[in-house]
Amino acid sequence: MFESIDLTKIQNQTVGWVESNLLSIDSAVQAGLVVTALIIGLLVRKIMLPKITPQIDRLPLHARMKTILRNIARLIMQLVAIIVLVIGIAIAASFELETGFADAVMALFAAWVVIRLVVQFINNSVVRNLFALTIWVVAALSIMGVLEQTTATLDAVGMDIGEFRLSALSIIKSLVGVFILLYGALFLSSFLERKIQTVPGLTISSRVLIGKVLRVTLVVVALVIAITSAGIDLSLFAVFSGAVGLGVGFGLQKGISNLFSGMMLLMDQSIKPGDIIELPGVGGENTFGWVEHMGARYTEIITRDNKSFLIPNEDFITQQVTNWSHGNTMVRIEVKFGVSYHHDPHMVKEIAEGVAAQAHERICKDQSPVCHLTEFGDSSLNFKLRFWIRDAEKGVTNMRGAVMLGLWDAFKEHNISIPYPHREVFLHDPAAIPRANKANKKAVSKPKKNKDTA
Repeated sequence: MFESIDLTKIQNQTVGWVESNLLSIDSAVQAGLVVTALIIGLLVRKIMLPKITPQIDRLPLHARMKTILRNIARLIMQLVAIIVLVIGIAIAASFELETGFADAVMALFAAWVVIRLVVQFINNSVVRNLFALTIWVVAALSIMGVLEQTTATLDAVGMDIGEFRLSALSIIKSLVGVFILLYGALFLSSFLERKIQTVPGLTISSRVLIGKVLRVTLVVVALVIAITSAGIDLSLFAVFSGAVGLGVGFGLQKGISNLFSGMMLLMDQSIKPGDIIELPGVGGENTFGWVEHMGARYTEIITRDNKSFLIPNEDFITQQVTNWSHGNTMVRIEVKFGVSYHHDPHMVKEIAEGVAAQAHERICKDQSPVCHLTEFGDSSLNFKLRFWIRDAEKGVTNMRGAVMLGLWDAFKEHNISIPYPHREVFLHDPAAIPRANKANKKAVSKPKKNKDTA
């Protein structure tokens, strides 16, 4: 159970320290020196920071480097306070005054500046601030000389579970260790993934697959190391492993399914980054775009209008997907049109094929366009014009539009008309129309009898 802590002893030590260290002339001088250093530092930062920040923004540097410089500029108060404290401590020492408290405050400021400079390599601001605060708290306890007492007090708050002791200190160590090791594993996996992407001997899908395997492996290893380094015996979880495993399995069913679905897609290379795919029903209609990124849970598809669709990896396994880039990158495009019955279909077919061949440089020359008469319609001869392109990622609608404009110009040049639906009305008995009109007029002009007066 929880061990007892002598609060009376701690209270007496605190009161004695206050009487001997704070209620004296040396303490008052040091407190005034610290307050003066803080005020001067705040004033200097308030004046200088608005002038320095615009200068940093105008520098021809990367955005990440500008962010680092702006973070360093925010340390002006601490740097100025350190300079003031160094000068003040030197003056106080010349008068043989005690400067222990001022030295400790100056060391705390210096530790904060150094820690903030060291953690600037962390991109995430929340993680960066949490790292800096945690390290600074430990450094502050060490500077004040109470680190051992603090750890002993935290270790005293706990309980024994068999041969294992669960204390506040072990819990804090475990949490900090898990956090540091997990972030380190993620940082290392991201670094390795970037390096793998530059290996020319691997295919795109192989690079992504290796990156996924490395990330999962490093995270699992980091968790195991963090738990074991905290002194926690993994056999303690054997009793709950069945229930916990079942609950985690149900809770993460979709996540695990998407993870392994993504790995399967990369292994069989059915979909890989850079492919042009078409998904039915996305956004209310068939949508096509190119695969920008394949993550652990989803695949990002960028459409021609710069919209990002995040499609779960499982959907590519369970649903029908059209991959325009799988095997062969050539894509056939079809244009439907009709002409009047007055024109020769042989001439129309020849003109259409010539227009498609010359409409745009993106149209394949080795696969000649073909035009077929497909239907004798109600008011037109209907044709289908088909041609091939190799770069569907540059657009399909623009190619279809270019060919249709070419057909319009060619039809105008050869006086070929495009009919539109119309209806003709034939009157078999024209003499019946005047009689019908006269009967209608009589029916309208004849007054109706009132039922009450009839």
